[in-house]
Amino acid sequence: MNRLLLTGCGTALLTPFKNNEVDYDAFANTVERQVEAGINFLVPLGSTAETPCLDDDEKIKLLECCREHSHGLPLVVGAGTNSFVHTVKNMKLLDSHGVDAFLIVVPYYNKPTQEGLYQYFKEIAQSTNKDIVLYNVPGRTGVNLATETTLRLAEIENIVAIKEASSNYQQISDIICNAPAGFTVVSGNDNETLSLIASGAHGVISVASNIAPQLMVELVNSIRNGNLIKARNLHFKLMPLFKNCFIESNPIPAKAAMHALGLMDNSLRSPLTPASESTYELMVQTLKDLNLI
Repeated sequence: MNRLLLTGCGTALLTPFKNNEVDYDAFANTVERQVEAGINFLVPLGSTAETPCLDDDEKIKLLECCREHSHGLPLVVGAGTNSFVHTVKNMKLLDSHGVDAFLIVVPYYNKPTQEGLYQYFKEIAQSTNKDIVLYNVPGRTGVNLATETTLRLAEIENIVAIKEASSNYQQISDIICNAPAGFTVVSGNDNETLSLIASGAHGVISVASNIAPQLMVELVNSIRNGNLIKARNLHFKLMPLFKNCFIESNPIPAKAAMHALGLMDNSLRSPLTPASESTYELMVQTLKDLNLI
């Protein structure tokens, strides 16, 4: 089996809505814009996509639209839940619609032990012939996937990468240092892109690249090519965007920015609501500072 080598800049895609329905035309345009900017892979149906608020038909149609407009880029598709049965059901639902790998988040709310996490991901991997990307985001899930557990899982053939959003630099460094060949580590936080790739990580799954894909590609390529002065300058240039994308719950500020760019409606599904007026104005100013509008 050819393992997916997850490297470079990938985008955690937003889901556009209009009148509370998925706006597939806006989504197709978003994907095309990502491809034109040189993004390396795409991540539909993640948390940034408001996936818990999508029904099964919408998930399938979004994935098929993404595949149609992706020009062959790898698709790392969110399918994780806090239930083994429901996660496998999601994977089977989406498997034949253009998936290259599944992004599986650490189960949230349940707070499993490390052995429970190992067995969960092991059984997930055994249930599919697709590659699996682990997703560690303890700020959302309430439990951390420990270094030792990640490294045990990295020995499983079709567990090929981890999206690390723990912000634990020591932990992520230990994974990078000790992971087997072919297992890649990507940052799950835009503001850690420079430090983690410079330390040996292989890329980032970005929210900011929805808004500024060319700048994010330039940042990642500069780091990977060893041009750290240019990378540092880009990092500082993008820092306000990184910060402001999370001034309210993701993807609220990102949706506001995309609306200001004329790329989609400023519409979210309950329980999320559109950005406050102050946040919207802040995102507009952030775009102006980046010369995006």
